[in-house]
Amino acid sequence: MTTKAPGSGAGPPEHRPPFDPAAARRLRRALGLGHDHVAYGMRAAYGLAVPAAAVADWEKGHARPTRHELDALAGALWCTPADLMGSPTSLRAHRRAHGLPLDDVARHIGMDPATYLSAEQTGRWPGTESQATRLAHLLRLPLPDLLDLTGRSEPLAGHLREAATTRWQPQLRPIARLTRLPRRPLERALSTLHEEYQARIAAAANWGDDPGSETTAAAATYLQQVLPRFWELLRN
Repeated sequence: MTTKAPGSGAGPPEHRPPFDPAAARRLRRALGLGHDHVAYGMRAAYGLAVPAAAVADWEKGHARPTRHELDALAGALWCTPADLMGSPTSLRAHRRAHGLPLDDVARHIGMDPATYLSAEQTGRWPGTESQATRLAHLLRLPLPDLLDLTGRSEPLAGHLREAATTRWQPQLRPIARLTRLPRRPLERALSTLHEEYQARIAAAANWGDDPGSETTAAAATYLQQVLPRFWELLRN
């Protein structure tokens, strides 16, 4: 028994995972396959009647495969489904990646569906800390993604810049409240941020650099990249 072809109603939008068109195109070309070969492989091995034109549309970003189609496409391209999935960049994309209806997510975290819909549409988090924690568990959000998607990355970056440029100790408590991370790794990370930035400032002072110099620019660039550097220090 075969499924309906894409565009004929198979797989509601809620059940379409993230998809990377460029990855699909690159993997197909590496195997020397045409769109018709891929469609044949999906039909022969997985019983999915997918036209070659649909495969081409996926690669162009005009449409996305359903979860079953993604699995079959991965099989036809000799890769894993993860190799074909783009990284979700919004709450809506994360929710859809797990095939979860909006009402189910709202009910799970204890939020009114209309309020949660507003969070997806605006990017501003209206919920409590406990609701954010339940959302992170449900959608398997890494901490950096959770803070970014709930509007807390910029406040965190502000505290990190203060830790680097002034004293890091007063920033420990507000950063701990934002991240819910243990004190000891935070102390090490903030201390390192402070030392690294101050070393750049000292280098600029030693050379008597003006505001447009290379070493002064390096210190400014460090502050712009302080948030990813913070997560890198915690991972290490």
